[in-house]
Amino acid sequence: MGVGIGLAAVGRPAYINSGRTADLGEHRDVEDMRVRTSAVLDAAYAAGVRYLDTARSYGRAEEFLAGWLSAHPEVDDVVVGSKWGYRYVGAWRLDAPVHEVKDHSLAAFTDQLAETAALLGPRLSVYHVHSATLDTGVLEDAELHKALAGLRDRGIRVGISTSGPAQADAVRRALDVQVAGAPLFTSVQSTWNLLEPSVGPALADAAARGAWVIVKEAVANGRLAPGEPDTSPRAAALADRLGVPLDQLAIAAALAQPWAWCVLSGAVDPAQVASNAAATAVQVPPDVLAELAGLAEEPAAYWSARASRAWS
Repeated sequence: MGVGIGLAAVGRPAYINSGRTADLGEHRDVEDMRVRTSAVLDAAYAAGVRYLDTARSYGRAEEFLAGWLSAHPEVDDVVVGSKWGYRYVGAWRLDAPVHEVKDHSLAAFTDQLAETAALLGPRLSVYHVHSATLDTGVLEDAELHKALAGLRDRGIRVGISTSGPAQADAVRRALDVQVAGAPLFTSVQSTWNLLEPSVGPALADAAARGAWVIVKEAVANGRLAPGEPDTSPRAAALADRLGVPLDQLAIAAALAQPWAWCVLSGAVDPAQVASNAAATAVQVPPDVLAELAGLAEEPAAYWSARASRAWS
């Protein structure tokens, strides 16, 4: 599938990515973000992107995507994935004290599936548990698993997304869940990037067992994008040496992983879309991939720093 497009950064006014003030400015009301989302989707489709990723918690991203799909009936070759398990509670405010709330209960799934279905209907192809972890019980809840298997049996691929230093544990536990003798979770969307690649072996296991593997946060919320204040200096130097923009190097490194089915772009404007999508043409030599492995940070430190990022 190559590069996909994720709508986390354009479906709501605030997010944790670097550079949002410069990229988005102050014009972030609902219509501003709807227009921006449409421009991103137009550019992504024109660049050959065919996986579209959204979630219930991404503000009005599902609504924006549904509107774009309705306006483009000729677009019949995309795969649409969404996620349930978080609710957006930010009230369209940049300074909201809380922007999203996690709930992995059967009741939350039932409610959010109805909301997703009302917007995306038959276009929905993949439905992930948003940020599945061992501590919420979502990977042990037999009644919930039966409900999710109802989606699977109707032809919708069921999966999990993961975050945090224990991603690998969640991935491997999910792979073992079966309902009626068949695997339940056959899509995995995890954070993997040059600064935090620790989930890689688990993702290789997932791919070997037939699951789709989708990489998110390949540019580390801006730390692997050019020109941001918190850009990794070592990564930027390697990109300069290769003569490619840092975002392209980061995404190309993810695409080079043999288990990667899709790598998501989190672009917020057409120029970023074009640069991210161009990563498919970047060939990273094996010796450079080996050198890039040296950028990895200790997972707990990486995730602690990510947790402290301000919404802006």
